[in-house]
Amino acid sequence: MRASQLELEAVVAVARHGGFRVAARELDMSSSALSHAVAVLEARLGVRLFNRTTRSVALSAEGEQFVAEVAPALAAIRTAIEHIDEHRAEPAGVLRLNLPIGAGRMILAPLVFEYMRRYPRVAVDMVTEGAMVDIVGHGFDAGVRLEEFVPPDMIAVPITRPIRSIVVGSPAYFSGRRRPKTPAELAQHRCIRRRTGNGTIYRWEFEKRGEAVAVDVPGQLILDDGDLMLQAALAGEGVAYLSDIATAGSIEAGLLRPVLEDWSPEFPGLCLYYPSRRNIPARLRAFIDLIREQARR
Repeated sequence: MRASQLELEAVVAVARHGGFRVAARELDMSSSALSHAVAVLEARLGVRLFNRTTRSVALSAEGEQFVAEVAPALAAIRTAIEHIDEHRAEPAGVLRLNLPIGAGRMILAPLVFEYMRRYPRVAVDMVTEGAMVDIVGHGFDAGVRLEEFVPPDMIAVPITRPIRSIVVGSPAYFSGRRRPKTPAELAQHRCIRRRTGNGTIYRWEFEKRGEAVAVDVPGQLILDDGDLMLQAALAGEGVAYLSDIATAGSIEAGLLRPVLEDWSPEFPGLCLYYPSRRNIPARLRAFIDLIREQARR
C-alpha cells in the first residue's frame, strides 16, 4: 500500500486545524477535495483516522498514533525541498501587494525600488485602498497594514519601528492662538479630521501615565489621506493628528510644531502580512528577506 504525499499532508493539516475548511485553505484545495483525499487514505489503511460529526472533527485513537509518526517525517521532507528551492528558484512573475496609500508612500523608495533593482524579472503591482480586504480571496501575495490591524490568521513581518501619533500645526495657525495642553482643549481648535477605510470618523487617541482617552475632535475639513492632511496642516488650515514619521521633516524644518507631546501614544508599526502557507512564492520570500535585511541595519 502506498499513500501519496498529498493524502498524508491532508490528514496532518486536518488534525492540526481540527477541521476541513481551514486545512483546505492552507493546502489551496477545496474542502470536498480534501475530504476525498482523507477518505481515500482511510480506505487504503482500512481504519478510520477521524471521528466526524456535523459539528466536529477529531482524531481517532488510530489517527492520533498515525499523525504522531507521520507529521515529523513530512516536516523533514518539506524542509529538504524548501532548501533545494532556495537555491533553484529565481524570483519572477508579479508580486501583488494590498496596502493603504500612506503605507505605499512609506515603503516605495526604500523597499519596492530596491526590490525591483535586485529582481528585474519581478513586476510589482501595488493596489492602494484604505479598507481591509481578504488578500487571499482577491489574489494578493501579501498586504501591508499597522500591526494592530493584521488578521490573526496571518504571518506578520515588521517593516517599521513603532510609530508615535502626534498633533501638529503650523506656526501661522498657532499665531495668536493658545496651544492645547490637554486633549480636551482641542475643542477650541480647528482640527483636520480623518475618515477611516470603513467610513467612520477617527477619534484621536491619547495616553498619559496610564490614562487613555479618545476625542471626537471638531473641524470643518475631513480627509481620508495622510498626505492631504499634512498639506492642510502646512497650509495653516488647522491641527492634524499624524505619525511622527510623516511629520519629522516638516518639524525639523520648522514648518510644523508638535503639541500634546506628553499625550502622544505609540503604536506598533507597519507589517507585511501573508497567509501561513508552507510554499511561499520565491518572489514573496525575496521581498520578506529584503524587509528583514533592512530591519537589521
